[in-house]
Amino acid sequence: MHSETVPLIVVAGPTASGKSALGLAIAQHVGGTIINADSMQIYRDLRILTARPSDDEMTLVPHRLYGVVDGSEKGTAAFWCRLAREAIAEAAASGRVPILLGGTGLYLRALLEGLVELPPIPEAARDEARAKLAALGAPGLHAELSRLDPETAARLKPGDRQRLVRAYEVVVGTGRGLEAWYREAPRDAPLPNPVFRLLLRPDRAALYQRIDRRFMTMIAEGALDEVQAVMARGELPEEAPMRKAHGLPELMRHLKGEISLDEAIRLGQRNTRHYAKRQTTWFRNQFEPELLVENAVWQQENFNLEAEIFPKIVEYLLTARQTGD
Repeated sequence: MHSETVPLIVVAGPTASGKSALGLAIAQHVGGTIINADSMQIYRDLRILTARPSDDEMTLVPHRLYGVVDGSEKGTAAFWCRLAREAIAEAAASGRVPILLGGTGLYLRALLEGLVELPPIPEAARDEARAKLAALGAPGLHAELSRLDPETAARLKPGDRQRLVRAYEVVVGTGRGLEAWYREAPRDAPLPNPVFRLLLRPDRAALYQRIDRRFMTMIAEGALDEVQAVMARGELPEEAPMRKAHGLPELMRHLKGEISLDEAIRLGQRNTRHYAKRQTTWFRNQFEPELLVENAVWQQENFNLEAEIFPKIVEYLLTARQTGD
């Protein structure tokens, strides 16, 4: 089967919702290759802090696009889409089912629906955005963006330096806000493959408990040593997306002596919970699943895979393959 017609499975949901375990179970059942669609798990520097699959898990089925980018580099959606298309073609050539696994909605939307074609941004607009950030800080830049492009500003956190700079340079350089571009601009061709979307939507209280426990597990497994190694490399560039990895800024502050470990853990847990809430909202509004699994963080005992999930996926794969022949 050609890579353009091979059916895909997408396992999506907020962080700590059990995507990796469920994706692995599905991959073992259908003969799949897991393709990472998490914007932080592409960086090789933070295996523990980004909850990448273990070595044992990665030996059970093929895993692609985990730890493939250096932390100082800028792994954009366009960059990931190119790698994902290559990984899909590789899986198709080997007769395996590509399974996209992750919670980065921008990556999934860019691949499945096509990347928005933005016009070139003048260098003067880029310089202005960086100068504004340096002069005003992220909250001040957010206030400026709210004046120029309130629609985009409403969707961004006042501390999200990278996205604020990008949104500001786009509106200054093009005269149109970033959200308007996403809504109205031409897009690259979307992925032509048939897609089965499975979405995990856990109970919020259970998800938050799992996030807090997982953060403590990361600390026990050596997250501080991992962060120390990142710091030993020298200062990351301001535009490095890996700076936004949840727990990294907080644990760096602790290792610099600015806050206690308890405070770093509290902030890391809180910020990860906030991120999970934003992910849940995005998937509710932007992602139409063929199969929705609600009200539980996925674990083997939560669902009868043989009765509730596997039959739907197998039926989809069979139908999609027959249609594609």
